[in-house]
Amino acid sequence: MDAFYVSVELLRRPELRGRPVVVSGTGPRAVVTTASYEARRFGVRSAIPAARARRLCPQAVFIPPDFELYRRVSAQVMGILREHIERVEVVGLDEAYLDLSDLQRPRAAMRRVVAEIRARTGLTASVGIGPNKLVAKVCSDAEKPAGFLALSREEACARFAGAPPGLVPGIGPKTVERLAAMGITTLGRLAATDEAVLCERFGPNHGRDLLARARFHDAEQLTLERVPVSESRETTFPQDVADPAEQERALVALAERLCTGLKRPGRTIGIKVRLDDWTTVTRARTLAERTSDPLTVSSVALDLLRAYAPARPVRLLGVRVAGFDAPAPEVDAGQLALPV
Repeated sequence: MDAFYVSVELLRRPELRGRPVVVSGTGPRAVVTTASYEARRFGVRSAIPAARARRLCPQAVFIPPDFELYRRVSAQVMGILREHIERVEVVGLDEAYLDLSDLQRPRAAMRRVVAEIRARTGLTASVGIGPNKLVAKVCSDAEKPAGFLALSREEACARFAGAPPGLVPGIGPKTVERLAAMGITTLGRLAATDEAVLCERFGPNHGRDLLARARFHDAEQLTLERVPVSESRETTFPQDVADPAEQERALVALAERLCTGLKRPGRTIGIKVRLDDWTTVTRARTLAERTSDPLTVSSVALDLLRAYAPARPVRLLGVRVAGFDAPAPEVDAGQLALPV
């Protein structure tokens, strides 16, 4: 989806269309969640501090996020996808991979899907089509907004040969820096680098993976169901908190929020503490029985916090529950369940 959170906001604030709009929190440590394409021309990007975004684009309109609304609209969009395509892997509120391998005219099918999304939600989507997830992902980002690009692996190698390595998912900023120190600043140059050189510099696994990604090889299959191994809630304080009582109140509130949304009980309860110097520690305890009781979760979380006793003011606190029961398989009524 194109600038999803902003686009959803513009549905109920159409008077802001054409203006730079930024969805972000309001606290001094807030970061940008999404920026409209008008705001992006000023250098405003997701994940940068909201204060910096205001300096880059003081004329922008800043809107606090409404995640409940975004989840409802996302569910509508994903429902439309499933009406048209059988195999769908949802990877976020605004993104999904679709398996088109059984379709005779995949491009025509996707144009119908995009038109249906636009007609029923008022939102635009960008489509990338390729022989694997890596090509499809890069294509989907290449011509936003409302982009539509289909490439073979060889065509992707040619088209993006001059692009920086960081264009490809899985090649992060630190790796990009290390590659630049080797004189490798484009995907084409990386793809032409000898595998032995990369393996020596990055290790055998990472080196081979870098070369495969630069050549747009990807063997990853769609994951049609993602089973979470843990759930958590965390908060970053507007100002660092040194008062233990205030820390504990925040931790209890997080535990209550977490347990309200838990679909399954868990056996392991953990906390995350980030100090004012960015030191981050985690502590966890595994119980004899699984629980989703907020009193139990908050009690264990408080014990862990008190045992750690932060020596410096706290910037962030989080609570986590893990060790869930395995979900029971769904069986259609009247159909035998056969062991595999």
